[in-house]
Amino acid sequence: MDVLAKFRTLDLTRLLGRRTRLLRRWFAVGLVLTGALLFAHPGSARGAPTTPTVVAARDLPSGATLRASDVRLTELPGDARPSGALISLDAVEGRLLAGAVRAGEPLTDVRLATTIPASGDPATATVPVRLADSAVADLLRPGQRVDVVAAPEPGASASVLASGAMVVTIGSPDPAGARPLAAPAKGPLVLLRLPEAIATRVAAISLDRPVTVTLR
Repeated sequence: MDVLAKFRTLDLTRLLGRRTRLLRRWFAVGLVLTGALLFAHPGSARGAPTTPTVVAARDLPSGATLRASDVRLTELPGDARPSGALISLDAVEGRLLAGAVRAGEPLTDVRLATTIPASGDPATATVPVRLADSAVADLLRPGQRVDVVAAPEPGASASVLASGAMVVTIGSPDPAGARPLAAPAKGPLVLLRLPEAIATRVAAISLDRPVTVTLR
């Protein structure tokens, strides 16, 4: 009888061991699934209310015209949404970025260039120009009309490269540490809308000669 009791106790111990291992495995699987749910839907998985938010689908440069493939909607809880975050893809379609964004970054109202009137000429292009004087950029506003002027060359006076260019947006200036200390302060990149042929010329000349604008 003692031997039979020992066998029964051994079988019971083995059965309890198998059940314990099975419960541990199911518990581990549950933790993995819970972690995946929290990662994919951090707000909704915790019961926090979420809001559809427009985020960049990829890295986007300053001045880019936003298309459907550039953005996507994702659900974000309130504590993860920046102020002014956009909630509709229609709100960004065809708009210009006022600054570069990283993939997954929520788009806010200040990231988009102020809506400006159409130029009336379909054959236009947007060209980035870095102004020679940073103070001039502070006077500019989106939608403003300016003339683009190149600095004089040896034996030649200053020349007007383009008349009536439209300011699309003004970027942020370079950090002070990004320039040599002896270099003069240059203005931020200014995006100008011009007829396509003139935009190409302005872009090329601005690489070799200092450029500024006159206000209209």
